[in-house]
Amino acid sequence: MFPKFKQHINSEMPFLKGKKLLLACSGGVDSVTLAHLCVAADLDIGLAHCNFTLRSDESDGDEVFVRQLATTLGIEVFVKQFETEQYAQTHRLSVQMAARELRYQWFSELLETKGFDYILTAHHANDSLETFLINLSRGTGIEGLSGIPEVNEQVVRPLLPFSQQEILAYAKSEKIAWREDSSNASTKYLRNKIRHQIVPVLKELHPTFLQNFLNTQNHLQQTNSLASNHLNELKSKLFEQRDGDIKISITALEKLQPLDAYLYGLFKDYGFTEWNDVKDLLSAMSGKQVVSKTHRLLKDRDFLILSEIKNTVNGTYLVHVDGTPSELPIKLKLENVETLEKQGRNVVFLDKEKLNFPLVLRNWEKGDYFYPFGMQGKKKLSKFFKDEKLDVISKEKQWLLCSSDNEIVWVVGKRADERFKVEDSTRQIIKITQLT
Repeated sequence: MFPKFKQHINSEMPFLKGKKLLLACSGGVDSVTLAHLCVAADLDIGLAHCNFTLRSDESDGDEVFVRQLATTLGIEVFVKQFETEQYAQTHRLSVQMAARELRYQWFSELLETKGFDYILTAHHANDSLETFLINLSRGTGIEGLSGIPEVNEQVVRPLLPFSQQEILAYAKSEKIAWREDSSNASTKYLRNKIRHQIVPVLKELHPTFLQNFLNTQNHLQQTNSLASNHLNELKSKLFEQRDGDIKISITALEKLQPLDAYLYGLFKDYGFTEWNDVKDLLSAMSGKQVVSKTHRLLKDRDFLILSEIKNTVNGTYLVHVDGTPSELPIKLKLENVETLEKQGRNVVFLDKEKLNFPLVLRNWEKGDYFYPFGMQGKKKLSKFFKDEKLDVISKEKQWLLCSSDNEIVWVVGKRADERFKVEDSTRQIIKITQLT
């Protein structure tokens, strides 16, 4: 197995050479064998072991074993104990999902603090088959049937081309010791049921079933790659970047067929799951929206506006008399000037003596009004926004600079207020610039 493993690293994963690698090691045969293979291949690895404290003395025994393994191999080891059941209850997760979250959170911390470049896991061909069958049983698209990726950002799985049978045979031939996890024999978990009850039957029906599956999975991965390339090209044409948001023509979307498949492919990466609601948005009234945990999709006239949901603080910010105030959500520069220059959307000149300092920067509110520069009389901001053709998201992002008595001085980046303009009698002029 070792020559085949080394050839696989040389041909498919040469980027691992010379890098600092963190190998997730449970103490089981798969991860222990991977550790031995990596050391034999002169890869620079350290071990990371999670003690999830779920199997009492057995968990502690695994920890001791991994520490001894690191000593035997002459490599660094990191160990962390977790209160997994408590974490699962607090976050309302299954124990398996809690363990996964805790594991990868810690691995990410080690990458950042200890200078590792990649995480190695010991997933193999049988794991990929089991994942395929789990996803198939739950209902999935082509991505779910494409199996476990060999490389997913900083997570690398060098053993995916190898079967569990190959790994076991190598471990026994090299007299490699490992720990048996008693929970792997239990069929109360779905993955174990598939491993112990379904996969053996499939192999009995066709002795080369695993290899046939790997061939099929390779075809699915190639098809998925073609689809992804097409969708990325389509996004570059349909997704118009605008002030941090994405604007998409509904007319262009409706021309795509099959529409359901295209909507899923274009918007799945933004966390949406209610696909009927996404589709209904195309014919909904303006202002309707669909929200995921991370993004919002808003209907605005003939377009959909896709925006990221950010944890922003809507409130008021004090703006003092001059300089470039810090701690503001936008950059403003205030300076005293002697002469009046050309005023624009991002620059205003105001009569300083008409202002009450500190000024206040805030979001717009329903009922707000101002006196647009160059016009007679007041105008509600809602009407001004409509005339400016601002969509809902742009309105939410709009900032107002107000005198401390809450009179609007400037609809920032749009229009100054007539009441604070520079006149012949003005003695002090203040220039305010919105910086990009």
